Amino acid sequence: MVTGVDPSELRAAREKAGLTQHELARLVGAAGGERVSRWELGTSVPRPDFLVKLARALDIPTLRLIHIDGEIPDLRALRLQAGLTVPKLAAAVNVAVPTYYAWEQGRWARLPAARQLDKLAGASGHPVDVVVAAFFEAQRQRLQREEI
Repeated sequence: MVTGVDPSELRAAREKAGLTQHELARLVGAAGGERVSRWELGTSVPRPDFLVKLARALDIPTLRLIHIDGEIPDLRALRLQAGLTVPKLAAAVNVAVPTYYAWEQGRWARLPAARQLDKLAGASGHPVDVVVAAFFEAQRQRLQREEI
């Protein structure tokens, strides 16, 4: 499994907080408890900005709601943790959306320039070395998928 939202962790955190699906939906500005139910069942995924709101409402780190394939977060995990969509992050780094998608999917031949890495670090809220590790993790996952 690639990096994504962990439905069972969302449900466990909500239950531990003593909230119903409707109460959590109200806290994060979602349209009803049905949406939270779909997130917990894995039939739908919350937008990145909702991940941040969910984590705040549940008083947990955003990264706890994200399943990471491996021990090191990839670029997608860092983006989701920051609550950013691909277009917003691409704009923050001043790259085209397809370029950022390629990075996130591990399709890159060389690391971006230091200035872009700094912007990625700033947007994601992580140090540059974590961002660089996330690049390599995205590439490792892509190569692993291709072997299958």
